[in-house]
Amino acid sequence: MTDGRNWVLTNELHQRIDSIGTRASRAATSDLAADLDAIRKIAMANGLTPAVCIVHAIESALAMGQRGPMIADGLALLRDAVACGRTDSRADAAFAAACSIRLAS
Repeated sequence: MTDGRNWVLTNELHQRIDSIGTRASRAATSDLAADLDAIRKIAMANGLTPAVCIVHAIESALAMGQRGPMIADGLALLRDAVACGRTDSRADAAFAAACSIRLAS
């Protein structure tokens, strides 16, 4: 039985997120931001709206100089949002709330 999710897309986004996580401590902020922007564009094009607010929050944290656990936590939340399979307003609100709590500085 299938649940309607595009697992190839989910896997691709997870690989991109993991790549950012691997490089987050040493890569230039602009490189990480470009990678996050690519994820945002893919998510928006495929209706993965819960991921979009998380990408914005991670980008904001990077712009403020955050690295380490805060970024890792944001990336873990982004993985969850990509894999959740929901695109309704309740999912958007739930991930936005989680993001505001977990990425609060």
